[in-house]
Amino acid sequence: MLIGYMRVSTDGDRQVLDLQRDALLAAGVDDRHLFEDRASGSRDDRTGLEKALAFLKPGDCLVVWKLDRLGRSLSHLLATVNELKKRGIAFRSLTEQMDTTTPQGEFLFHVFGALAQFERSLIQERVRAGLAAARRRGRRGGRPVAIDTEKMAAVVAALDGGATKAAVCRTFAIKRSTLIDSLARIGWSAGVKPQGSKSDAPPAIDRDPNRRAV
Repeated sequence: MLIGYMRVSTDGDRQVLDLQRDALLAAGVDDRHLFEDRASGSRDDRTGLEKALAFLKPGDCLVVWKLDRLGRSLSHLLATVNELKKRGIAFRSLTEQMDTTTPQGEFLFHVFGALAQFERSLIQERVRAGLAAARRRGRRGGRPVAIDTEKMAAVVAALDGGATKAAVCRTFAIKRSTLIDSLARIGWSAGVKPQGSKSDAPPAIDRDPNRRAV
């Protein structure tokens, strides 16, 4: 059985939807077996597509007007068609003349898979090259440092001087989670100074023995 799926981005694309419907009907899809969505292809919560995939049974064939009506990306398209193949369901795209029931269509599908892998490899290569170039210029990737070096030195000095983390958070207006993460990043723990720390400043707490407690 042929099951058709149509998609337009907005309600104003009625003419495009009619074009898809006419093409699917001409390809032999019964009007009762047409499913549609009016949503962007980037969305993964497409109700019409979900209903179409649930309706399909082994031996059926999912038919679309163009590949971009089904997949929100090449990788998503390949994953969807691969899942259909596992269920014993064929796939056909009218515009690209891709039909997984034919040797030519199967070959074209494998070419698409190779192109998707090639695209992923290029992206990974560009990311690695960009990070390496940034490191050579003294820049590091990841999130910005939450507490700058000068402020962190003052925080460590206060903690080494006996201040509590709660007091430090109030004094320096720092969230407790941010303080804990920052201390872990520099390897600070109570009674142990982090390697390379500039926390040798005078203690933040006044230890004058003649001073009376309030």
